[in-house]
Amino acid sequence: GALGGLGLALGLWRRQAALSAAREEEEEEEKELRQRFMAPPVSGLRELRRRRREVRSRMELLIMETQAEVCRALADLDPGASFAVDSWERKEGGGGISCVLQDGAVFEKAGVNVSVVSGLLSEEAARQMRSRGKSLKAKDGKLPFCAMGVSSVIHPKNPHVPTMHFNYRYFEIEEADGTKQWWFGGGTDLTPTYLNEEDAVHFHKTLKEACDKHDVKLYPKYKKWCDDYFYIQHRGERRGIGGIFFDDMDSPSKEEVFQFVKSCAKAVVPCYIPIVKKHCHDSFTPEEKLWQQLRRGRYVEFNLVYDRGTKFGLLTPGSRIESILMSLPLTARWEYMHNPPESSKEAEILEVLRNPKDWVH
Repeated sequence: GALGGLGLALGLWRRQAALSAAREEEEEEEKELRQRFMAPPVSGLRELRRRRREVRSRMELLIMETQAEVCRALADLDPGASFAVDSWERKEGGGGISCVLQDGAVFEKAGVNVSVVSGLLSEEAARQMRSRGKSLKAKDGKLPFCAMGVSSVIHPKNPHVPTMHFNYRYFEIEEADGTKQWWFGGGTDLTPTYLNEEDAVHFHKTLKEACDKHDVKLYPKYKKWCDDYFYIQHRGERRGIGGIFFDDMDSPSKEEVFQFVKSCAKAVVPCYIPIVKKHCHDSFTPEEKLWQQLRRGRYVEFNLVYDRGTKFGLLTPGSRIESILMSLPLTARWEYMHNPPESSKEAEILEVLRNPKDWVH
């Protein structure tokens, strides 16, 4: 009997020791994750760990990691400036983390946002999705949704450093019969004030390599989609020299699309940071600065008139306007009837914006 009691006590002790070791390991992992991010994740580390096999949780971890990676890479280039980190909650469900650097020596404004929101899709947002061919069956007019993404716009001070934008997102909708529709979207694109062919090639090549790991058909398809999407119709020109853009991506499988999105997100720092390093100390004239301000005006026009993400954000109840409009530059200009002289550097970039080029072949 005494031996049996001893065996039982030993078993309990072993179990407690194993539990304690697992708890310690969990706390260690939590500490490491906390250090990796700019702020605690919206869903909380425990919840993410509990559902860690779900793509939804892995996507949230990916967007948090991307935010931290990009913020640290930018802060390294602009050591006198720092990111304001702003965590916010949305009463309808979810929240986000906005990281914004303003008035640095290198960056006039750089924002990297994460948002993880859930709730019921507004009528207007559902209409916008149906217009893109989504057949959404609502229950009593209600469509529960979950959306998450990381998005960033970087406006440098120097006119020889291009503006860059990226966004990677995941969307899930539950229909009346309980089936879930899901899709990914995103892209990375470059908007230079002046054309530098070497930079354009580097940027596109880096994105092409990320796409080619998954399927060589993806880069040409998403490069064209990007050129078509970032088109300022009323000006007859693109917003920039493109990159990649895709939306409503739901095949071949959730795992494969997630891995593709991950490759694209990991390409953000290598496609852009070397260009900033190369030009952030270039000298520039007041005329070049003026041209940058005019091009910024075009950027604002596209974002407020055509951009799908901005429109969706403004139509979502309880969305955070400051974060949605973070993409706008601190300064821009609209001059009446401004036309650059023929065969000038300014006219050269306009030619490419009107007639997109193939940069990698």
